[in-house]
Amino acid sequence: MNDPRTVLDVDEYPDTEAQKNRMLTLEEWQEKWVNRNISFHQERGHQLLKKHLDTFLKDEKGLRVFFPLCGKAVEMKWFADRGHSVVGVEISELGIREFFTEQDLSYSEEPIAEIPGAKVFKSSSGNISLYCCNLFDLPRVNIGKFDRIWDRGAFVAVNPGDRKRYADVMLSLTSTGFQYFLCVLAYDPTKHAGPPFYVPDAEIERLFGSVCNIHCLEKVDVFEERHKSWGIDYIIEKLYLFTEK
Repeated sequence: MNDPRTVLDVDEYPDTEAQKNRMLTLEEWQEKWVNRNISFHQERGHQLLKKHLDTFLKDEKGLRVFFPLCGKAVEMKWFADRGHSVVGVEISELGIREFFTEQDLSYSEEPIAEIPGAKVFKSSSGNISLYCCNLFDLPRVNIGKFDRIWDRGAFVAVNPGDRKRYADVMLSLTSTGFQYFLCVLAYDPTKHAGPPFYVPDAEIERLFGSVCNIHCLEKVDVFEERHKSWGIDYIIEKLYLFTEK
């Protein structure tokens, strides 16, 4: 699998059931932040998003952009700086606070009445709101609809058994004429238990295909030295664009 000319042509792994019973709790995700086990965070932002940013934004102004399981993604600041409104959801309060601190943004926090124990953190400029709660509780809050969704590191982090519920929440948040960017990963799921979880094309079609036109914009080889510890020898990232049917 070391030949870069062929790695992107790897057939999908036939065992799509390998990870179906794998589960992580919200507490385990919070512990990842406490223990600094956050290799999923990209300090310089996501390169495929940068490359396809014009396709994503379509030169439109004042968009509402949603970041599921946002962590401290630097891309949230990118969009806010371009005049768009950003809403994210993240279970780790630590991750949210680090975002505002690292981006040098002042913010306020307040409880969310509809979700006991949850909070929303808002930038002083008013164009970034990050909800600290379980993503599946978010529909209780009237956060409106979104023109864009940037889903990188979220769908691949959701427990495989929760994907249908996740997709339903995402689609319920889309506005007319939406654009949804989804990044997924392909590797041998019998060698690495996840997360991030392996997502086959058929799963994407099953969960989103009835509502969305699905187009694969690009596939890239993202294998790094650290992935050897996962027991795998290849990993492909795929960027999909969903649009309204």
